[in-house]
Amino acid sequence: MSKQHSRHVVLDIETTGLYAQRGARIIEIGAVAVEEGRITAEFESLIECGKRIPGKAQKVHSITAEMLLGQPGPEQVFPSFLRFIAKSTLVAHNAKFDIKFLRYELSRLGLGLGNSSLCTMKMSKKRFPELPDHKLETVARHLLGELPTGLCLHRALDDARLTATLWVEMLNK
Repeated sequence: MSKQHSRHVVLDIETTGLYAQRGARIIEIGAVAVEEGRITAEFESLIECGKRIPGKAQKVHSITAEMLLGQPGPEQVFPSFLRFIAKSTLVAHNAKFDIKFLRYELSRLGLGLGNSSLCTMKMSKKRFPELPDHKLETVARHLLGELPTGLCLHRALDDARLTATLWVEMLNK
């Protein structure tokens, strides 16, 4: 349980596509600070990046161009996010994907990311090899029995909250 005594930030992003190197961008970020096994702070923002949201991506997260109108741009969101995470260890489900996108967005602003990270998907593959897949929803149903009421899967803050719950559960098992 000693792993929980420092501050970790569990994050999730929603994007316009799967590949930053092909021009996809982050359009939503959600994060929760976890200290001693409890969520102590939250960060959430939609991001107006001026990029079209393909129908395929919109089907996944339901974020529309209209929802992004008037939202802050990357130059406002990401410096605030860096202040929120400070030197915390980052946690994400499929961390490789989220961290790669985050580094891409930060590099566009001349900023870097030096935080270490942990992946709950990797953890679940090691601990629960019997699962048919290791999607967030599958792992959640395995550990919690059912999904929390009112949860909106594939929205950044809800996915970050759910990932935090699963991470704490896996640490305690």
